[in-house]
Amino acid sequence: MNTVSLQRRRSRSFPSWSRIRREDRVPLGLLAVFAVVWVALAIRPHDRIDWALENMLVVIAIPLLYRNHRRCPLSNVSYVSLTVFFVLHSIGGHYTYSNVPLGRAMGDAFGFERNHFDRVVHFGFGLLTAIPILEVQSRIAKFKHWWGYLLPIAVIGALSAHYEILEWGVAMVVAPSAGNAYLGTQGDEWDAQKDTLCACAGAVLAMAYAYVVDRVKGRRVHENRCSVSGSCAVETKGAKKSQAAA
Repeated sequence: MNTVSLQRRRSRSFPSWSRIRREDRVPLGLLAVFAVVWVALAIRPHDRIDWALENMLVVIAIPLLYRNHRRCPLSNVSYVSLTVFFVLHSIGGHYTYSNVPLGRAMGDAFGFERNHFDRVVHFGFGLLTAIPILEVQSRIAKFKHWWGYLLPIAVIGALSAHYEILEWGVAMVVAPSAGNAYLGTQGDEWDAQKDTLCACAGAVLAMAYAYVVDRVKGRRVHENRCSVSGSCAVETKGAKKSQAAA
């Protein structure tokens, strides 16, 4: 095999950065960065069983986002927000949430007996995922009134509550021995309720920000928020039907 044919084969297997679509570069770059961080945090975690349980969310969510990127792309802001959340969650999975050094440092600084890093991540879940949910809603549900900002908050609250139930069920069925580390209650009997409240508070702040930005830009809640090309499957089917009717 000569050098020219080998170079052609390599270029087909590994396309150059210039050949990647412009709207794909930020998501792929963020995916690469997160992959490096995730691999680093997968090395010698504090509790391997807890790490595996925590990373079920990552194993499910990342492939879904990748699979639906072409069909229903999000904005770069949403991809950055989701990456930050996944990094925070992966840090919690590496150390276990009750042993994250940053949370201990916060406790020493503010006099907390409990490691509140889990509360920070739950707040981040609402703050960092509400905008992506709003984007999907703006392309599918098309709510035209101000209460369209309330749906992402309700979705965050529902997801948080369901996650707490799922977390408890998985800990009891899959790995009862790792239940305390996985649940991370740290002796707080109201831990699940407080975690859900933190997530809802983050979502409220995100929707307040979205509302202010929309008023400044003169944009309505149901308008498409994605700055990249592409359309959701629902919109594509509608376009095909209109073309067929024409």
